[in-house]
Amino acid sequence: MTIHTTLLNSMPELVAIRRDLHEHPELGLEEVRTSDVIAGHLESYGYKVTRGLAKTGLVATLTNGTGSRSIGIRADIDALPIHEETGLAYASKTPGKMHACGHDGHTTMLLGAAKAIAERRNFDGTVHLIFQPAEENFGGAKIMVEEGLFEKFPCDAVFALHNEPNLPFGQFALREGPIMAAVDEARITVNGVGGHGAEPQETLDPIVCGASIVMALQTIVSRNIHPLDPTVVTVGSFHAGSASNIIPSRAEIVVGIRSFDPAVRDELERRIRLIAERQAESYGMSAAVNYQRFYDATVNHKAETDLVRALATRFAGADKVVDLERPFMGSEDFAYMLKARPGTYFFLGGSTGGNDRSLHHPAYNFNDDLLPVGAAFWTELAEHYLRAA
Repeated sequence: MTIHTTLLNSMPELVAIRRDLHEHPELGLEEVRTSDVIAGHLESYGYKVTRGLAKTGLVATLTNGTGSRSIGIRADIDALPIHEETGLAYASKTPGKMHACGHDGHTTMLLGAAKAIAERRNFDGTVHLIFQPAEENFGGAKIMVEEGLFEKFPCDAVFALHNEPNLPFGQFALREGPIMAAVDEARITVNGVGGHGAEPQETLDPIVCGASIVMALQTIVSRNIHPLDPTVVTVGSFHAGSASNIIPSRAEIVVGIRSFDPAVRDELERRIRLIAERQAESYGMSAAVNYQRFYDATVNHKAETDLVRALATRFAGADKVVDLERPFMGSEDFAYMLKARPGTYFFLGGSTGGNDRSLHHPAYNFNDDLLPVGAAFWTELAEHYLRAA
């Protein structure tokens, strides 16, 4: 791999930054300290830093030469509401909050690239480095776009990556078109009539009705959606009752929904509502469905995906670049930046070759050896995209 000497020499600094961020995780739209740390480094590198987008987000801008082209590179900066179980010396100092998705690593890689880009000045145009809050919960990318991100900081294209501990170290995984799913949630409340468990005939049991709804929901993907349309309907929560001799008056079911095609997304909502309401009706009860659409599908653009593929092949070798046969069913709010500007989102393998924990696991830890790799690739991408005439 083409790791710049600048970045290899900066490895101790990058590790120190990443571990400091890891020790002080902050949740979405609360990343005040994190933003302060990021801004301090960027200003010391010579960037113009604009703060306050999506409350705690910031954009660092550097212009060189006379070129009119511009590039945006995004890193997410928020943590998760997870209690850390790594036992590391630099583990989270805030109980119940943890960088369990590697956003501390993403941020540090982009800071490493920021320093190298500023020192090398091997580009002609404008670099916008976007440090985005609230990827995990409130859709910080969407908020930044709505607050005028690309009007204030015009980008001809925008790029982002995510580490993946289950992929071989240094492997680039990408694909044109959909790469991450749209995510929705349905909260179904079944309203029955409670009573004594010994006299069920005097009640309308929402647990029995809810169980029927749960089973009927399983037919949506298998019988209503085309087999080649990736779709998931998962009942993740079913709460009702408190004792064996009490029939409750209400049951609550929470359903997670993943899809890619907008028409399929509409059909999923229609069928979930219909099944919940009609199943309840068949039991003499009623069901209310609170259906919320969260992140849209993340859809990569062809030209920018082709660019990253070619550059990654040159950077890491053809054996380190793979095209994904199918998209991931996880979700990502970078979708909203890609709806506003052309670009691509890809994965960078970070496996240590040992017992790697998955993302969002309380024992997950970002692989620091990936820091100079990601930083060097972002540097290469910015310089290539804005190459001087």
